Amino acid sequence: MTKHGNSLDQRTFDKLSRLYIIALSAIAVSVIVSQILIRNHLSNQETDSSVINVAGRQRMLSQKLTKNVVSLSAENSVETRILIKNKIKETLKLWELSHHALQNGSDSLGLPEDNTDEIRARFSVLNPVFDKISFASQSIVSKIEAYPELDLQNFNSEVELVKNNEDDFLLMMDDIVNQYDLEAEKKVNWLRRLESWLTALTLIILLGEFLLIFWPAAKSVKSTLSELLYAEKRAKKMAFDADELSLAKEKSIKELRALSRAMDDTLLFARILQNGHIVHMGNKFSRLFNYSKLNEKGLFWTVLSPIESEQIVIEDLIVKHKKTGWQGEVKATTKERFDVWLEMAIIPYSPTEDRSELLIIASEITDRKAAQLEIDRLTTASFEEKMNQQKIIASKIIENQEKEQNRIAKDVHDGIGQMLTGLKYNLESIDMNHVEKASSKIENLKALASDIIKGIRTATFNLAPPELTDHGIVPAIVKLTQELAKLTGKQIMLFNKTDFNQRLDSLVEINIYRITQEAINNAIKYAETSHILVSLSHSKDILSIVIDDNGKGFDPNKVKNVKNGDGGMGMTFMRERIKYIDGRFFINSEIGKGTRVTLNIPLKGKLKTN
Repeated sequence: MTKHGNSLDQRTFDKLSRLYIIALSAIAVSVIVSQILIRNHLSNQETDSSVINVAGRQRMLSQKLTKNVVSLSAENSVETRILIKNKIKETLKLWELSHHALQNGSDSLGLPEDNTDEIRARFSVLNPVFDKISFASQSIVSKIEAYPELDLQNFNSEVELVKNNEDDFLLMMDDIVNQYDLEAEKKVNWLRRLESWLTALTLIILLGEFLLIFWPAAKSVKSTLSELLYAEKRAKKMAFDADELSLAKEKSIKELRALSRAMDDTLLFARILQNGHIVHMGNKFSRLFNYSKLNEKGLFWTVLSPIESEQIVIEDLIVKHKKTGWQGEVKATTKERFDVWLEMAIIPYSPTEDRSELLIIASEITDRKAAQLEIDRLTTASFEEKMNQQKIIASKIIENQEKEQNRIAKDVHDGIGQMLTGLKYNLESIDMNHVEKASSKIENLKALASDIIKGIRTATFNLAPPELTDHGIVPAIVKLTQELAKLTGKQIMLFNKTDFNQRLDSLVEINIYRITQEAINNAIKYAETSHILVSLSHSKDILSIVIDDNGKGFDPNKVKNVKNGDGGMGMTFMRERIKYIDGRFFINSEIGKGTRVTLNIPLKGKLKTN
């Protein structure tokens, strides 16, 4: 505070307020005066453009009037003469209205009344010429309206009067338009000068305010701020010194209290002697195990569990690790017989040189332990379920193999066996004494032998194609598509896009072959397809085989869950075989749009080395 009772910041604020009010008021007055002057001048110029436009239009109207009058003098048709008369009358009306409005003003045309002396003088010279043309034009209109069929010679004097005065009117009107334009230009130049003077005045005011108001005010503010900052610095130093003394005194106490409170309320914390007697137990530990702090001689393991076997385990841990420390999981039991799992650490601690204690820090992990035990149980159950599933799949595979063997045996017995029996009987029935019958039977035997050979080839081809063993997967699939095309009459083609010709391990090749064979057979049996395309391509790491058909398609969602037996065992065998060779198997299908089966087999570690 100053000796006059006003603070430094209040005096500075009052001074700056006065200075800024003066400066802003001066700028506001200059702006307002400038706007008033400019607006007054602009309002006086608003009609200049209208005046010039109307004055310029008078020239055009006089020319138009003269043209119509002259054209009337050469027109004999009454109808055309009346039409031209109407045009003259209309033009004359607008011409006269504009002429008088330029001199006397008109609100409808936006023309002022205050013409200059120069303009009035020029109009006084123009008016006699205007009156002559106007009188002659009105006379022509009146005669035609009274006597439409009047002879053209009656208009000669009026026509000559109009023609003789038109040039004078145009010259005088040009002079008037030029005078209007000159006066408008003078007003614009005056407005420019006014704006320049107002701009200079505003700059002078701003410069004066800067030199007389803002610069001194800035220097005053800077000086005041320096004083305030220095005073603030001294005050902060005094406060800092005082705080340092106070904080140094209370720091240790606060840290100890905060640490003790945090450990008591947030951690399962306890201090015990090496023989197990409790020195201190935190609030959270006490609440969890319902421990009364009045029982100073309680043993730690008896507090953690009333069950003897658990007490022995905890006691052994403390005795065994009282010097080295320990960390792990411990099972405890509350007095209400609730199981509690603790993740506990035993830490040796010496508060004084002659006294040793143990710090017990624990966290409750009962929920986590329960979840872990549940996960273990579910893992065991899942493993057992997978084993049962594998057993089911294995039994199905064995069952399917037995069915396949029975089918082969039946095909051999019912097909090839019967054909061989028929061949035997036909051979025995041949009588060489009857040449014609013998020849006929021999032809039948040839056809029957061809059917037997075809059946044997089909059976052996389905069992073990020799191309797979001798030449590899690509020739085997080529042979497969060719043979099935012959047997079924369907268009089955192979397209080797990348000319893959490498050999793979025998088990990999046989599984690829069987999956491809199963996919093609499914398309033949169930898809009602006419065309099947097998595409083969490869990269450095992947061999890809795609089987496309144009059959009726199906809903893939109904065959995804192999575990539930959806889609038949054929799909199961395909998935198990591709899994066996570490490949991936995809099915894409849509009802009415065919099916695509894609096999992706990794080549790493599966190529046969020579």
